[in-house]
Amino acid sequence: MVEKKAKRTKQSINREELESRILRSAEVVFAEKGYSGSSMEAIAVTATISKQNLIYYFPNKELLYKRVLKEMLDIWIEKLSFLETQGDTPEAIIRRYVHEKMQLSRLYPNGSKVFAHEIISGAPVLKEYLISHLKPQFDRDVILVKSWINKGLVDDIDPEHLFFTIWAATQTYADFSVQMEVLLGKHRLDEEDFERAELAVTDFVVRALGAKKNN
Repeated sequence: MVEKKAKRTKQSINREELESRILRSAEVVFAEKGYSGSSMEAIAVTATISKQNLIYYFPNKELLYKRVLKEMLDIWIEKLSFLETQGDTPEAIIRRYVHEKMQLSRLYPNGSKVFAHEIISGAPVLKEYLISHLKPQFDRDVILVKSWINKGLVDDIDPEHLFFTIWAATQTYADFSVQMEVLLGKHRLDEEDFERAELAVTDFVVRALGAKKNN
């Protein structure tokens, strides 16, 4: 009985690892080719599995595309909630927020590009999911920033556009990484580049909020 349980656990782990590999491979293909230019064959080749095996896990391209988008958004929401750190000062929360957002750009650059393509296209697949999942989190975080303003912890700033600015400033290192590489004279952005970017973006946002002088 114990051996069977262990076997099931191992099978479960193997399945999760393969699904993760498929999703990362799909991110690469969708990011490079776009949805219409991508194929299940190309994704299978990138994941180094047979097309039949790919179809076993994800029956069609649309389903796989939706999964990539929703997983990216779920990771974003999970890591970027202001409310989970309400006990800290505004500056501490902002610094952690920018750090997590920059980490997402560094660790999931292709997923970020796929997300950007979807939004630029009018979010035909993701719009309802944005409304049902991202919007409630966004509204709660905006309320928190407004409470900081009312308490005099930060300057009176537009909360909604605070978030838009942070997202744009951090996602550009994934979505427009080639531009950054050319201008910085780099073959590829490395960890040091992301650390430098994080420091610059964080300092900019903290200064804009006036949060530093209140801590």
